[in-house]
Amino acid sequence: MTGGLNRMRWAVLALCFVGLVACTTQYRNHGYVPVPEDLEKIKVGVDTRESVAEAVGTPSASGVLNESGYYYVRTQIRHYGARKPKVVDRRLLAITFDSNGRVRNIEEFTLEDGNVVPLTRRITDNDVENPGFIKQILGNIGNFGPVGF
Repeated sequence: MTGGLNRMRWAVLALCFVGLVACTTQYRNHGYVPVPEDLEKIKVGVDTRESVAEAVGTPSASGVLNESGYYYVRTQIRHYGARKPKVVDRRLLAITFDSNGRVRNIEEFTLEDGNVVPLTRRITDNDVENPGFIKQILGNIGNFGPVGF
């Protein structure tokens, strides 16, 4: 009888330990932002895209218009038990370039500096239900006007 009671105590103790470990806070880091020591190597008006990439590494994103800048983003997310993950820290380092490809400005933004922009995934409905080729041709008969000619 004492052997069964001893096993039950160990089982309860193990279950409590597993429950305690499951509720510990865990942090995940995504992305990369250069350390300040590496950023000190970059000189505004002197360095180029190539020298910036060599000094601090290639960025995780770059500008979409004429490659206007390099953007380094780092996000830290906290996971706690069964709760929804929460972003607790975000840093964005923006290095912009002038038209000659030289560093124009270096700026750093944090989570407190920005606004939350919700991303939505919308699909545009074109009201076309896959009509056949013949149906498309026959549907256009009589739809011609003098504007097109």
